[in-house]
Amino acid sequence: MESLVGPGSELHREIVNCEACPRLVEWRERVAVEKRAAYRDEVYWGRPITGFGDADARIVVLGLAPAAHGANRTGRMFTGDRSGDWLFRAMHRAGLANQAESVSAADGLELTDAWVTSAVKCAPPDNKPAPAERDACSPFLQRELAGLAQATVIVCLGTFGFDAALRHFGVRPKPKFGHGVEVELADGPTLLGCYHVSQQNTFTGRLTEPMLDAVFARAKALASTDASTGE
Repeated sequence: MESLVGPGSELHREIVNCEACPRLVEWRERVAVEKRAAYRDEVYWGRPITGFGDADARIVVLGLAPAAHGANRTGRMFTGDRSGDWLFRAMHRAGLANQAESVSAADGLELTDAWVTSAVKCAPPDNKPAPAERDACSPFLQRELAGLAQATVIVCLGTFGFDAALRHFGVRPKPKFGHGVEVELADGPTLLGCYHVSQQNTFTGRLTEPMLDAVFARAKALASTDASTGE
């Protein structure tokens, strides 16, 4: 059966062709022209970024938005930047990725039982989408999560990803974000909080590799428990 979320799907086409937010369109395209000196000979993607991975995934990793010189350059989430280095090393150690690095969209990275995506699909200035931009993107996330029918755990990277998941599922009152916080939904997946893999967290030691490994170990345990009980 054709994937509802992967390449070739209607959702994929709509996302990569979206121009709904003028500020984000202008920023992503300007970055793709001005470039960072280290990448001056590369052709930037400069468009919205879709999620990727295993369409039958039980584990979804939900981030904030593409990085200006990472995903906005390479065309794939968490690819070509240090945040992705941390994320995919951990996913490789957890058996969710076939390799520990993600440097380009053609590097052979494949995910098993995992899907990686973001709440906002375009790179925002200063990594800060405006509320209206976040809301304009939310229908894409809604359709994406609906298309991931086997998802039982959502690893929410940072407060932004956590809040996006809470809004999507209509959770009230809103639980406070924290690393390792779990929100079990009655008719939905478990939300699992994780400090974002940003350099602000990894360079300062707020997030360590053992902490990240523990999150993915817990995500796998939750997914396995859900599968074994049939719930």
